[in-house]
Amino acid sequence: MAGQTIALSRRRLFYLDSSTIDLDAGKTPLVMLHGFPTSGWDFHRVWPGLVAKYRLIVPDFLGFGFSQKPHPHCYSILEQADLIETLAAALTLKSCHLLAHDYGDSVAQELLARDNQRSPECRYFRSVCLLNGALFPECHKPLGIQRWLAGPFGPWISRLATKKHFGKNICSIFGPDSQPSSDDIDHFWTAICAHDGRHVLPSIMGFMYERRRHRTCWLDALINSHCPIQLINGSADPVSGAAVVERYREIVRETDDIVELPAIGHYPHLEAPETVLDQYLRFLDQSETTDRGQVARA
Repeated sequence: MAGQTIALSRRRLFYLDSSTIDLDAGKTPLVMLHGFPTSGWDFHRVWPGLVAKYRLIVPDFLGFGFSQKPHPHCYSILEQADLIETLAAALTLKSCHLLAHDYGDSVAQELLARDNQRSPECRYFRSVCLLNGALFPECHKPLGIQRWLAGPFGPWISRLATKKHFGKNICSIFGPDSQPSSDDIDHFWTAICAHDGRHVLPSIMGFMYERRRHRTCWLDALINSHCPIQLINGSADPVSGAAVVERYREIVRETDDIVELPAIGHYPHLEAPETVLDQYLRFLDQSETTDRGQVARA
């Protein structure tokens, strides 16, 4: 389906909304937040299994994919959260489920921290599912290219970046038996390069500093979450794999809503979409059953 662009706070975001082709306005919204450095296209393999039951809304973050990529600009997780809240208001969402990956996990943590502060009748999120991401900065092991982009030579590195080099780096964080196809890499690279996007990559890399700066707030968002949280994690991910799950169990909670995929890397929704879909739908069903029970008791 074709996406659309919306002007929000003087910025233009590209997004997909399944309601544009679906006349069933009663479906619960499900917002999907993608990772660095790609786009909402990353969710295309789980889209068909979710769209029958949910209204799917998939934005490209500012500076990513086919959204506006202002340069120079000080990109921020907090600004991305502001824009997602503004998009939700523009689409008149009363509540939604949230599925996030990587960079999107940090945005989700900020959104959840804000939501935890609202009164129960004003909260947005019915559940949160987090795919591989640096929930705890002490567990994050960025690729060399990410460290270089975040450093003083970042603008120079971004200008020299090629699809070949990008493909080599992206393949290194996929599982050994679930590597991306050449078409996948083409889609990734097209999204990165749209609107001259390579130039904004160094500016976006500030998210690694933000994760350290806001660690306490974003950790509290998980510990004190008002809604169910699911973790789906590819253990073979060298960036944010098994160590993140171990840390989650240690300092957040031990829970049945952790799905570990031993041979899968950083992109479980692309590498093992059927498994991710099965586990996520099970979690959503449980979350909605809980919601109905709470409403009935009220």
